Amino acid sequence: MIKINRVAVIVALGFSYQISAQQSAAYTSDLVDYQKALSLYNNQQYMAAQTLFSNVKKQHKDEGLQSDCTYYIANCAVRLNQQNADRLVEDFVEDYPTSTKRNTAFLDVADYYFTNGKYAYARKWYEKVDESGLAYSDKEKFYFNNGYSAFTAKQYSEAKKYLSRVESSKTYGSQAKYYIGYMAYEGDDYNQANAYFDQVSHQEKYKEKLSYYQADLNFKLGNFEKAIQLAKAQLKKGNRDEVSELSKIIGESYFNLNQYAEAIPYLKAYKGKRGKWNNTDFYQLGYAYYKQGDYVNAVSEFNKIIGGTNSIAQNAYYHLGESYIKLDKKQEALNAFRNASQMDFDVKIQEDAFLNYAKISYEIGNAYQSAPQVLTGYLDKYPKSAHRDEIETLLIDSYITSKNYKEALRLLEGKNSFENKVAYQKVAFYRGLELYNESLFLEANNMFEASLKEPRDPNYTARATFWKAETDYNLTNYDEALIGFQQFKQQAEATTTPEYENIDYNLAYTYFKLKNYDQATTNFNAFIAATKQRDNVRLNDAYLRLGDAFFVSSNYQNAINAYESAIKLSNTESDYAFFQKAISAGYLGNDAKKIRELEDFILEYQKSKLRDDAMYELGNTLVKVNQTDRAMAYYDRLNSEYRMSSFVPKSLLRQGLVYYNGNKNEQALTKFKKVAGDYEGTPEAVQAVATARLIYIDMGRVNDYANWVKTLNYVEVTDADLDNATYEAAEKQYLDNNSDKAIRQFNGYLNQFPNGIHLLQAHFYVAQLYYKQNLAANAAPHYEYVINTPQNEFTEVALSRLSQYHLEAKNWEKAIPLLKRLEDEASLPQNVVFAQSNLMKANYQLELYSEAVTYAEKVLTNSKIDNKIKGDAHIIIARSAMKTGHENKAKLAYTQVESVATGETAAEALYYNAYFKHKEGAYEASNATVQKLAKDFSGYKYYSAKGLVLMAKNFYALNDAFQATYILESVIENFKEFSDVVDEATNELKSIKANEAKTNSSVQPDGN
Repeated sequence: MIKINRVAVIVALGFSYQISAQQSAAYTSDLVDYQKALSLYNNQQYMAAQTLFSNVKKQHKDEGLQSDCTYYIANCAVRLNQQNADRLVEDFVEDYPTSTKRNTAFLDVADYYFTNGKYAYARKWYEKVDESGLAYSDKEKFYFNNGYSAFTAKQYSEAKKYLSRVESSKTYGSQAKYYIGYMAYEGDDYNQANAYFDQVSHQEKYKEKLSYYQADLNFKLGNFEKAIQLAKAQLKKGNRDEVSELSKIIGESYFNLNQYAEAIPYLKAYKGKRGKWNNTDFYQLGYAYYKQGDYVNAVSEFNKIIGGTNSIAQNAYYHLGESYIKLDKKQEALNAFRNASQMDFDVKIQEDAFLNYAKISYEIGNAYQSAPQVLTGYLDKYPKSAHRDEIETLLIDSYITSKNYKEALRLLEGKNSFENKVAYQKVAFYRGLELYNESLFLEANNMFEASLKEPRDPNYTARATFWKAETDYNLTNYDEALIGFQQFKQQAEATTTPEYENIDYNLAYTYFKLKNYDQATTNFNAFIAATKQRDNVRLNDAYLRLGDAFFVSSNYQNAINAYESAIKLSNTESDYAFFQKAISAGYLGNDAKKIRELEDFILEYQKSKLRDDAMYELGNTLVKVNQTDRAMAYYDRLNSEYRMSSFVPKSLLRQGLVYYNGNKNEQALTKFKKVAGDYEGTPEAVQAVATARLIYIDMGRVNDYANWVKTLNYVEVTDADLDNATYEAAEKQYLDNNSDKAIRQFNGYLNQFPNGIHLLQAHFYVAQLYYKQNLAANAAPHYEYVINTPQNEFTEVALSRLSQYHLEAKNWEKAIPLLKRLEDEASLPQNVVFAQSNLMKANYQLELYSEAVTYAEKVLTNSKIDNKIKGDAHIIIARSAMKTGHENKAKLAYTQVESVATGETAAEALYYNAYFKHKEGAYEASNATVQKLAKDFSGYKYYSAKGLVLMAKNFYALNDAFQATYILESVIENFKEFSDVVDEATNELKSIKANEAKTNSSVQPDGN
């Protein structure tokens, strides 16, 4: 056997080790295991290989072998995707810095990740490779792989640096050019992209992939015809997404070539990004339809553009406005032009949009601003506009047609042209009428005076004169009212005014108030002769007042004739006419007729407020004709049936006097004591005490009289003369209209005689004086005294005035019991109406809706109430029904309100008209009503705002998202003072935008 005394060389996969022949068998065994591990590694059995490499590394201390094992252990970890793989590779590099496999390790790991598509990991390791240490054959692969890894991470600068190095490579050149071209495309460098794509477009594997990009590149380079050609060629080959994108390229190319008919089918075929279009997509299709004259489809696309704030949106909204005009949808056009006018991307479009917005505002009204504001805004912004004269003419007329008189007056202040002064006269007049209808007579008077200071139009001068007289009449300035009505009658003869036909009626009433009864009868007769049957309500009233004028003038037969005419004409206040006719018969000396008619009255008018008057008068007349038993029976009936009547103390006193005159002293004393005890402080009580005094003296029972009188707090016998004198002095000042002196003296009397004989009169008269001076708070405690005494001749007025004081202070709880008493105790019909109408309002304010409706229905049974009270009653019924969920009843009531109401109440009724139409799905009809609300009642901003929210809901239901969102955004911006309306608009806007965001990528679903 030959001994080998040399170095054996073992070569395995590029690894060489010099092994001493004298090494042990164990070492030889390790090398065998190492080779097995390499075999496993090459067969991709990485787990087994890693385990075997680890065993060899542990058992063999040779540094070279350990270095190689460490390298393979790390490589296996990479391929097994172990968590510590990167760390093992880095440890290898760190532990064996001089290893020839350092660069190979980085490259091998990077290539592995690259091959498995983990480009981010590959990129990390390629960055560690020292390219100078690579063989030339490895460099091309390194450049391409590194460049492509950077490309996938969109690190285009790094990608281009490496890919550019292999542009000429036979192996990688085509791929590199494709990716460099793509990066140029993505970076909007379309010329470079085109150049690179052209170099590889002949290769079959890129042809299909490049066809879309080349079509898009030509589109972006403005080569629209080429883009169409390329895109159409690819259209049949592409998948669904590519077909969508290619259709968009073709459609937009035709669009840019102004070939709109050809563009439409391709623009429609576009499916959007991730199934959504954006505002530009909707604009292009909409504009293409617009240019074809297909305004319906144009609107359907333009109105999907929500919240646009760029030049495309401004264009879209402007053309949307024009499309709406073509379709005669002016409200929709107004919103579109308004939106376009608020953008300044194209100032020419902005100005033209503003002009259209102003004209439409004038024509149909505007809920955002009054038409005068819009027109003035246009003139202010474009003072040199070629349309200035036209807009100024519209502006003057808009002050009247908008009915926003308060705002119109503000806009007219300081404008001195003749046309503006003409407008000012009219606007001031109409504003005065508004205030008059709201019972604000002082403010109305001021407006009529302002109108009269600009006497430009004779008709309006005459009408302002008339209505100023009316307000003076309502302010009890009867002398001024008479002058005004007389002036109007002279002026109106040369004009045509609606007020002229009733001027004699107004004059007659004014003369009546001034106690000039001859003139009053003359004018009432003139009115009756001219009126005939055209106005039964006013004619009936004229007969009644004519009868009253004759009555107070002691012309009783003519009074009877007038009252009989009233009875024949109508049932309204026929009880009053019948009663007065009976009283007149008595004054003519025909007591038998008076008795007969009063008995008929009591039988026929069971519910009349004058029935207690009739019983009292009948009793008096029966006494007069010596039918005392019958008289006493009627007095007893009055006392029993009408215990709260002011005639009861009078009746009791009369009974006492009848007994006294019949020498029935005890019965007389019983009646007098009841009057004195139950009705203390009243004039009847004072007279009862005085007559009882005579009876006691006649009977010689003065001590009994003195003891009885001491029980009466209001009688101080020793001070009676001073009491009377003090009171009469104050009363004289009152009758002479010396108000300040009368107030001082009445207060002096009340302080000096706290239990005086004339307390009732003093409290009442001082209350009246305070009330006349607008010192209602000072008057209140005196009215309180009056109503807290037993019912008397002053009770009705005191109840009316005191309840009004509490109503004005919104003290509903205090007002209600006073109003209930007034309703029950009042003899004047107007006071009953006042009580019932305010009971309905007070109960509504206290959320007592059932009671409010009950009183409203009572009010409506009165045929003589004016439209203002009718409107108030219907509105209470309507609001109460809404509050309690009875919308059908509310709908009917609001319909009634609309027929009679004016001002804000009319605006409310019109809003609910639109509301109920919306609920019934009549969206277009609802919008038409909102338009009317905007045009006729723009001054009432709350209902304008609510109407706009309703309109937005209507438009969305009609698939017009633009109108809906634009209106809601405008409400949120322009009506911040109405938080409830803004909240509703905000919630509705969020809901709509969330829904629209599902199909429009330009819309944010959070509502922004």
